[in-house]
Amino acid sequence: MTPEQVAAASKPFVLELGETFTRCPGTLRRARLLGISGWSFYITGRAGALGDVRAPTVAAALGFIAPDAVADGWDAAARVIRPLEVAAANLAECCRWGDEHLAALPGARRLGALLTRVVGAADASGMPLFAAWRAMPVPKDSPGARAAAGLLLREHFAGAYLMAVRAGGMTPLEAVLAGPEGEAGALACGWPPPYPRVGPLVRRRLWAEAVTDRLASAGFRALAPGEGAELLDLLAATRAQVQGRPTQRDPDRPGPR
Repeated sequence: MTPEQVAAASKPFVLELGETFTRCPGTLRRARLLGISGWSFYITGRAGALGDVRAPTVAAALGFIAPDAVADGWDAAARVIRPLEVAAANLAECCRWGDEHLAALPGARRLGALLTRVVGAADASGMPLFAAWRAMPVPKDSPGARAAAGLLLREHFAGAYLMAVRAGGMTPLEAVLAGPEGEAGALACGWPPPYPRVGPLVRRRLWAEAVTDRLASAGFRALAPGEGAELLDLLAATRAQVQGRPTQRDPDRPGPR
């Protein structure tokens, strides 16, 4: 498999597993212990690695979530706790989730090692949020924690897709509307109706998806021949393991993105 093919095939696994972690009941409890809502924890937990920046900067980095929705979560959390502290708590919860849900997998150590290599070799140019996360120290070195922390590669995919969308002449809202969830996805991301028509944008979105795979492929070039297929097998096994565990939707969060 080529690095682009591995990037394309691994993307849905990484995005889905990363989203599963954010909906873990333990993760949601941490938000309440910090004194903030689940939505504030989601926004600040993702973007807090950027430090004490203003909400418009966060909205620009996240891209696909409406600026007003970003500001609601970010500013509410900032009145209670520093963003970097929320990011650190988010990473700690990620590692805890990995220990609880991934450590029992026979390939957890290998999965963590492969993801760590991909993350380390990825090109962070134009992706400040991914770069900020990569610079944060992982608080635990257990196999499950390392595997879960490697799933933060999702911020690399998200950053690459945002760059591809803008290069394709679409706005983030248009990209969401042209996606599989359509208007429901836009509403979940905090974008209020009415929405523009998206018919002619579907082809641009498919082009952006292909460019995303090309941009993300740099990190996967760090894998030796055969390791790309091995990584995909490990990700598939991990998803199968996690799918049997219940997740919880937080009413404070409009939805995934």
